[in-house]
Amino acid sequence: MLKIGCHLSATKGFMHMGKTIVKMGGNTFQYFSRNPRGGKAKVLDEKDCAYFRVFCEENGIEQILCHAPYTLNTCSKDESIRIFARDTMKDDLERMEYVPGNMYNFHPGSHVGQGVEKGIDFIVEALDEVMTDDMHTTVLLETMAGKGTEIGSKFEEITEIIKRAKLGHKIGVCMDTCHVYDAGYDIVNDLDGVLEEFDRVIGLDRLKAIHINDSKNPFESHKDRHEKIGEGSIGMEAFERIINHEALRNLPFYLETPNEEDGYIKEISMLKNLYKDM
Repeated sequence: MLKIGCHLSATKGFMHMGKTIVKMGGNTFQYFSRNPRGGKAKVLDEKDCAYFRVFCEENGIEQILCHAPYTLNTCSKDESIRIFARDTMKDDLERMEYVPGNMYNFHPGSHVGQGVEKGIDFIVEALDEVMTDDMHTTVLLETMAGKGTEIGSKFEEITEIIKRAKLGHKIGVCMDTCHVYDAGYDIVNDLDGVLEEFDRVIGLDRLKAIHINDSKNPFESHKDRHEKIGEGSIGMEAFERIINHEALRNLPFYLETPNEEDGYIKEISMLKNLYKDM
């Protein structure tokens, strides 16, 4: 069975998100830990979390993905921005313990002229500060498009972060199809080759989730603008290969396409129909 869902609003809590994704035909989902521009998170309802854990078991919802605010920058030149990112991530990971066994995804950040090595130093420093031995959440580094001074558009950068983090065994990767294509990894014409390179550099055992998005821009554009599935430069045939590839087919897929609920329902149904049960 395809593990598929989309990004949902967390405003009304976990149970509302769970019921919504089941109604939409999905069996997993992604949500922002707080306002995507950062700031204070709403108070957690512990009963809602407890009911949700039971609901997941009863309805086959597996491995939801919490997404950190995309404005966080763990490798900023400005120390106050780095501190804010670390404080936010630490709080998010503590809150994730109310729904244990799931995943927390973040954008590695932009080095803003300091250089990749210095940026990686700061990212590792942040991870070492916010992660704990007893946490029950897998932290995911997202593959990036390489816009500006983004870190994470090259597999080598991601593996360097994982190798250097003290708790690297608790870190995985979320591959964004739009981002990797825009970064110059040709998942349309050479999916096998890209995955072989990922395995050689990072290890396919580290790949824990897929952001499934088409791209508004051409290959290797380094732009990062998501498009609806089948309407961009990646195309429907490539997505059929992606969701059925032996190295990817059992991973959870999260839609981040420019859609409202009806559009997500259509895409979830479409991808489920393209999925070949083994």
